[in-house]
Order: sequence, then structure tokens, then C-alpha cells
Amino acid sequence: MLKGVKGRVRETLHRYTLTSEAKRVLQRDANGLPADDPGIERAISAALKWLCRAQDMSLSNDGGVARAYSLLRGWTTSYPETTGYIIPTFSDCATRFDDADLRVRARRMLDWLVAIQLPSGGFQGGRIDSKPVVPVVFNTGQIVLGLARGEIEFGSYREPLLRAADWLVEVQDPDGCWRRHSSPFAGQGEKTYDMHAAWGLLEASRVESGRGYAEAALANVTWALAHQRKNGWFENCCLSNFSSPLTHTLGYALRGVVEAYRFTSDPKLLAAACRTADGLLGAQHDDGSIPGQLRSDWSADVEWSGLTGIAQIAICWLLLYRATQDDRYWNAAVAANRYVRRTMLFDESPDLRGGIKGSFPVDGGYCRYEYPNWAPKFLIDSLLIEREGR
Repeated sequence: MLKGVKGRVRETLHRYTLTSEAKRVLQRDANGLPADDPGIERAISAALKWLCRAQDMSLSNDGGVARAYSLLRGWTTSYPETTGYIIPTFSDCATRFDDADLRVRARRMLDWLVAIQLPSGGFQGGRIDSKPVVPVVFNTGQIVLGLARGEIEFGSYREPLLRAADWLVEVQDPDGCWRRHSSPFAGQGEKTYDMHAAWGLLEASRVESGRGYAEAALANVTWALAHQRKNGWFENCCLSNFSSPLTHTLGYALRGVVEAYRFTSDPKLLAAACRTADGLLGAQHDDGSIPGQLRSDWSADVEWSGLTGIAQIAICWLLLYRATQDDRYWNAAVAANRYVRRTMLFDESPDLRGGIKGSFPVDGGYCRYEYPNWAPKFLIDSLLIEREGR
């Protein structure tokens, strides 16, 4: 009882310290989602503009994308990890919408990443000004996704791509797990969501086969699937709370399996992906939302929604719909995308317009009072697939 009272007192004191902008957004969220859905085209356009602003407003002013806009502290410095996988999103949109500026922006991101690559070939965790500066497997895998696309698009990023991918293979354990070089900004230990880094190696293999990249990636997926339960649940799948992982990290793990299936066409991988996707179907609410943290029986452990994870999972459902023609996946993804779109604000300052909160409401447990750059990235990716239709 005393602990609960202390928690309520802390929360009351905290709210007195909020900025006027944070109070305004918090109150809007408390009023619930607006009934109107801005629609796919408007949401994509606004999210792209917000990401461009995040690149322009980065406090480090280096060509990377600011990690987030905080309602409490404003813009941050650039975030190498997510800048890496924003590159394919900008590349896709540059082609689909004939937008030369997005292509220029993607190249600025690439050139910055090449400039900060560590001597080992890996890339640091955290923001560009985070300490310590050490190579991290997961972050490197995400940047490999960008370098692979950069080589395909521009033809001048092969050397840094191979250095990064070679490093990932070099530091992998014989059983496929990456136990060394984990992020100093997350809990230590084995991580099944590293399958999202394995996906980076699959994309590197598409550029340069015969260097063991695909074999290393699939070894990691095989290792992780040994930690998948019969109901699709993954053990060791969170930044810090393994008993109640974020939907964000569950989305990373699921995407890794989906991409491994897309690379190999192995029906066992498709079945594994569907097990997790089906578990997440049961966790989705009628309004399309998914709780921000889930227990091993797929029940909610929190009341807030994890917007980034919802968008990531929607991508996976859409890709699985293509593989299975199972309407449940399509319908769930459409509802999820609609929910995330409805959280967007269009009548606020440019710092908020088109951004996606980490949580809904904004004081939820993931990226509290922040608009992280990877949330609109994943929403755009999901909406581009939905936009193509069944």
C-alpha cells in the first residue's frame, strides 16, 4: 500500500514539472483517439515530412536522423542504428513518389554512417554522443540494412557494407547466437530479437553472396527458434524485462523470422512465423491496438499501447498475408495501421505534426513523452504495403 501511495505522489509531482506542450499532448491523449482516420496518403506524407525534419533538426547536425523529439527536452542528436534502417524507407518513397530530395537525404545518411564506422567494421550503440563508444551487434545489423540498400541504389557502399557484415559473422558464436558485443544501453544476456540483425546479413548476402552471410543469419534464426514456445512466444526477447517484453522487440523477432522465410521459402520458417503472428492476433484489441508489453500467454501486462510495435507487427501480418492469403492477417494489419494513424497530430507544431509517439497515451512506458524516429519509419513501411492492396 505504501509503495502505491509513493508512486502516486511521484506521479503527481512529475506532472507539475511537465512542459506546457507535454501537458497539452497528454490531455489530448486522455480525451481518446479522434474518430477521423487521416488515411494512408496523408499519413505517409506527414510522416515523411516529420522524418525529414528530424534529420534537419538533429542537434549533432551531421546528416543522421535525430533519435527523437522529446516533449520535455526537445530534439536529440542523431541515432546511427535507426538512421540505418530509415535509408531503405526513404529509398522506397523516393522511387514511389518520384522524390529526388528523399534520395539526396538517404545519401547524406549513408555518407555519415560510413564516416562513423568503427575500425572493427561495427557501429556503436546509442546516439552519436553516447558513451561508451563500442561496436554493438544489433545496431550494426540495422545499419547493414541501410548500407545494403545504399550499394544497390548508388553502387558506392560495398566496402563499408562488407566490413560491417564480416564483423557480424566474425563475432557470432558457433551456435548462431550473438553473446558478445551487446548494447551497453540494454540489459545483458542472449537476445532472440537479434534476428532483426540477422535480416541485415540476409540483405548483405543479396549484394555479395559466398561470404557466409546467409549461413550466419540463418544460424541465428535457428538458434532463436529453439527459444520459441509452442504458442509462438519468444524467450529472451526484450531490452530488459524478459517476462514482459515490449511489442517493439517482439516485432523485431517476428520480422527476423518472416524475412528468413522470404529468403529461403522454407515452410518450417513460415510455420514458425505464423505461430508468433497468431499469438499476436489474440493480443490485438478491437480498435486495432496492441498492449505495449505482453506476458508469455499473450495477455496484456500494461494498459498503454506500444505504437512502434503495432506498426512493426502490422508489417509482418501484411507480409504473411502475401505468403498465406489468410485474411486474418490482412484485417488485423489494416486495423493496426488505422489505429496508429489516428494517434497522429496534424494541428500542432512541425515538431509534432506527422510524428508518432512511442506510447499511447504519451506517458506510457516506452519512449515516454517522446516521438522516436523509428515509429513513423515503421508506419510508412506498413502503409506502403497496405497501399498496394491485396
